[in-house]
Amino acid sequence: MKKLIVKIAAATLLVLAPAIAQAAEGYSTANVNMRAGPSTRYPAVAVIPAGSSVEIRGCLSNVNWCDVEFYGGRGWVSGQYVQAVYEQRRVYVGPEYYRPLGIPLVTFSVGNYWDRYYRHRDFYRERDRWSRGPDYYYRDRDYRDRDYLDRDYRVREYRRDRDRDRDWRDEDRRDDRRDEARRRERRDRDTRSSDFRDLPQFRGGKADTYNHPDPRASPFVCRPGDPKCD
Repeated sequence: MKKLIVKIAAATLLVLAPAIAQAAEGYSTANVNMRAGPSTRYPAVAVIPAGSSVEIRGCLSNVNWCDVEFYGGRGWVSGQYVQAVYEQRRVYVGPEYYRPLGIPLVTFSVGNYWDRYYRHRDFYRERDRWSRGPDYYYRDRDYRDRDYLDRDYRVREYRRDRDRDRDWRDEDRRDDRRDEARRRERRDRDTRSSDFRDLPQFRGGKADTYNHPDPRASPFVCRPGDPKCD
């Protein structure tokens, strides 16, 4: 009976051992963003205040990012902002401390992780693009933003050219009107200076430019044989 109890206890420990090793207690060393993936380019899901306690669920082997739990929420924090107690002292979480602290090595997949924890988040709608990696997502978004900006730029350029052409046309019309007014004024002035019929001595007759080349110099018009002219 005693041996049976020992076997049951040993089996229980073997079953519970992986669960016990699934988390290690840690502390944030600064006000740090908990993100939806192991990169600063993933969306932030919460802010962990400095000194807060977190549960470290696992860390990546190739980069120093850890999957943590904070007040029931899950996300990723860089190991340089998380400390854990090791041999009665606090150490920053790093690959050399994963095994002694009982932190398992884990992998990250946007599909599985976001399906489990972020279905209610706005960024979940773009999960397919995020699944290709944050660099690809931001490159794609930059292209779309640039296309949008280019379209706005083209619209602004078109409007600017249109307004500039309209201003030029208005200026040309003003110049044409001004030139026409000047031509009309010169025409009227020339007409007034060459028409002597308005002078009193020429009313009803025509100036005799043969005897008097400049009729304005004489008050009378003389014709050959006119007795009034001496």
